[in-house]
Amino acid sequence: MPKIAVIGAGSHVFARRLVTDVLTWPSLCDSTITLMDINAAALEPMAALARRMVAQAGVGATIEATTDLETALQGADYVSVSIRVGDSDNFVAIPLKYGIDQAVGDTAGPGGVFYFLRNAPAVIEIARTMQRVCPNALLLNYTNPMVMLSWAVKELAPVRYVGLCHSVQGTAMHLAEYIGAPFEEVSYWVAGINHMAWFLEYRWKGQDAYPLIWKAMENPDVYRRDIVKWEVLKHFGAFVSESSIHMSEYVPYFRRTPELIDQHTSEAMWGVGTKGETRAQRRARQAERRQAQDAEIERLAYGDEPITISRSHEYFSRILNAIETNTPYVFNGNVPNTGLITNLVPNGIVEVPIVADGCGLHPCHVGALPSALAALNRGSLNLQELAVQGFIERDREAIYRAIQLDPLTASKLSLAEIRCMVDEMFAADAEYIGF
Repeated sequence: MPKIAVIGAGSHVFARRLVTDVLTWPSLCDSTITLMDINAAALEPMAALARRMVAQAGVGATIEATTDLETALQGADYVSVSIRVGDSDNFVAIPLKYGIDQAVGDTAGPGGVFYFLRNAPAVIEIARTMQRVCPNALLLNYTNPMVMLSWAVKELAPVRYVGLCHSVQGTAMHLAEYIGAPFEEVSYWVAGINHMAWFLEYRWKGQDAYPLIWKAMENPDVYRRDIVKWEVLKHFGAFVSESSIHMSEYVPYFRRTPELIDQHTSEAMWGVGTKGETRAQRRARQAERRQAQDAEIERLAYGDEPITISRSHEYFSRILNAIETNTPYVFNGNVPNTGLITNLVPNGIVEVPIVADGCGLHPCHVGALPSALAALNRGSLNLQELAVQGFIERDREAIYRAIQLDPLTASKLSLAEIRCMVDEMFAADAEYIGF
């Protein structure tokens, strides 16, 4: 049985989901699962919960817990990474002072660039440690910003790697709901970049379902659930993978003014709280939710109530099962563009269908995207390429230029204002960013 290292296991909700999924597969349920986090207080209840799940499931998995990265990775076959460096809110709060109202701010624009600069050293350390102690292991990364981190790993610490996200399968399930189709009866072909991948095909029982998708947009209740994505479909001709609030950050059309934000935001959309709540109120609500999640973990870890053990739609365990059993499985992942999408940056990072089997991972050739969709992708890739260059070369000028190319930022600020904002962000995160 394989050894599976879960790095960032103090992230209770996500680590719990991955461990639960692993325990549901006969090919994986007797694995050694090593949970690692630098926060011992957060790690302890997750390890206790995992051991309770193993006992309840009646399987032979061994649960280990450590705060030492090298110990966790020693001899690993698979490595999951889901981390966050620090708890600073600077990458969102400072751009907001300058009028850049990011919905999330962890993958695009000024927030995404600085989130990358903070997380990248830790992810590179993980990959370099893998090169020493488990060189044949597969790194499955969930940490954002996906494209920039994947690109940095490719350049600085190349290991067997794939970047994973929830957006493609999540959107595919939403679309099935919108058109009234059972999810198990739909199929789809999706490609682009992470958080901006395009549903090039969507089929129900083998038939083109796009006419049904266009029809679904006419339902006001359905429209309110994904306003930005419906508008992108209306004007660019394809449904996009990521949530509406994320997609609104990557382009200049939806967040330039409070009026535009209000017009393209609904409480029915994923990730949107009570309309009109302040940033402080939103952060307080999120903190309360995290506290409730942590309290649930504590209760389940040290109590005696039954634990729900059912498989999620996360790709992670399904990929591992495909490799371990040589049972082909198709998913969407983030890998270098080795000619996979012919009108995007060569050797940049793209999100494409990938086949997993006993020989590993096999990214699928997509060819050229429709021109307008490729142009939207290239706008983000331009920023991401410069940000990675700036990190590798420790070059602030490249970081300025990356953020200058962000479509939303460029629609709001002058070049001089952008430089002032970036300087303030560097100063605020000096403890994390050493250049």
